[in-house]
Amino acid sequence: LKDKGIEEFIGAIRILKSRFPEVKFQIVGTLYPKNPTATKPGELQGWIREGLVEYLGYTDDIRRVIREATCVVLPSYREGLSRALLEAASMGRPLITTDVPGCRDVVEAGKNGFLCRVRDSEDLALQMEKMILLTHPQREAMGNAGRKKVVEEFSEKIIIDRYLNLIKKFN
Repeated sequence: LKDKGIEEFIGAIRILKSRFPEVKFQIVGTLYPKNPTATKPGELQGWIREGLVEYLGYTDDIRRVIREATCVVLPSYREGLSRALLEAASMGRPLITTDVPGCRDVVEAGKNGFLCRVRDSEDLALQMEKMILLTHPQREAMGNAGRKKVVEEFSEKIIIDRYLNLIKKFN
């Protein structure tokens, strides 16, 4: 979807691909033809033909995709609290996302990932380049920091307790 930052992602890849031809970029998820902000199948096929991305399609097992990824990128324009980012962080993957509510709640810039400006392919490319240039141990440390953050701040028990405390406050 366009509001998930797909166009900025493709723009960033175009910036990076000539300098880092060995890096693979993948897109996972369903195409939503009835959604007016959805990527059109022809656009996606063009990106694939250009050699910019691999399209993994829909999957029932996102864990496999995340496990095989070096980093998860979500340049969304807005989120509630991003489940995709929480899942990736909980699996120890470093993140790149936009500096918007819901995304920045999961990412501490420089610690478990990087934040970019919204709707900015050049800044996204810069953050992606920073990730590419990290060593494997540095990316692993970022992923571990993300897992720790999710466990300490977003576990199911913590969230349920927060809701219950709010409910008690208003009763």
